[in-house]
Amino acid sequence: METILVLLHTEADGSLGRNAWEACQAARAAAEASSGGGRLVAGVVGAGARAAAERLGGLGAQRLLAVEGEAYAVSRYATDAAAAEALARAAQATLVLAPGTSRWSRALPGVAQRLNAKVDTHVTALSCDGGALTISRWYYRQRIDVTLARQARPWVLLLDGGAFPAWAPTDGQAQVESVAPSPPAVRTRVEGIESPAADRQTIRPDAPLLFVAGAGWTKKQRDGQPHVEEAASLILDFVTRAQCSLGSSKSLVDLSGEGQAVLPFLTHLHQVGQTGSTPRHPKGLATCCHGEEPHVVGWRFIADRRAVNLDANCGWARGKADVLYVADAFAVMRHLNALLDG
Repeated sequence: METILVLLHTEADGSLGRNAWEACQAARAAAEASSGGGRLVAGVVGAGARAAAERLGGLGAQRLLAVEGEAYAVSRYATDAAAAEALARAAQATLVLAPGTSRWSRALPGVAQRLNAKVDTHVTALSCDGGALTISRWYYRQRIDVTLARQARPWVLLLDGGAFPAWAPTDGQAQVESVAPSPPAVRTRVEGIESPAADRQTIRPDAPLLFVAGAGWTKKQRDGQPHVEEAASLILDFVTRAQCSLGSSKSLVDLSGEGQAVLPFLTHLHQVGQTGSTPRHPKGLATCCHGEEPHVVGWRFIADRRAVNLDANCGWARGKADVLYVADAFAVMRHLNALLDG
């Protein structure tokens, strides 16, 4: 019988993020499908970890564990690894399921080494065939879907965000046990966190909408002139008003290398596609993109894909978008921003 530890960390405000609730649902489903019924344990690390663990009373976990304290309130490899190792040993876990956040992605591969465990990242699906756990993940920029299993235990799995439904907390009895890790050797001190201003924060993984700008925004328009400044203003105004996430095609990001004008706020971090990110937003709107395969491959997990392009025969019209609006993106965005102002 598997002992499954769902390993979570709190956010800065002491709450559990969406990725944590997704990991809870994945762990619960894995425990129910395991041969002989899996033994589920939940562990939480971070500021307010005990209070967050108390919200897991309805999860069905046999034990709720928490590591909290000033040393574990911030993300730092030494303390995160010590806390995760202590929770895994306290739970005697054979499977460790954790959300693939930057905090756990940095610490858990090292923790797996300490536990003499195997680790797999970017897991997008779990299934139990005949009681044996198998996982799915993508290779080669989400072009090859692989299913694999391991006999070795412990086994640490980092789950991709958006790949699993989120578990909704329910009321339930919650008795939380405190776990005290061995004090790690700490050589770093966290002075604070610097965050960009709200109007500069344009990458929002949890936003319901992904807005992608293509290279057409910087090209010559109907009057024969480019309007890069207006394009930048329209795009930023919409992203700020709608609080959506901003992406771009590779061609737009790389225009600076060709000596062409670019939108100043776009970087390679915004790039969506084969050589960029593969986001998982409920809705996506592409503007001035042509729907070419290297770019579209990053959209495969967007539930509702729509595009705006003046070319009725662009790649989006060939089955790559659910809806194609044949229109001038400048005019469309002016109208959308006016509606949001109203």
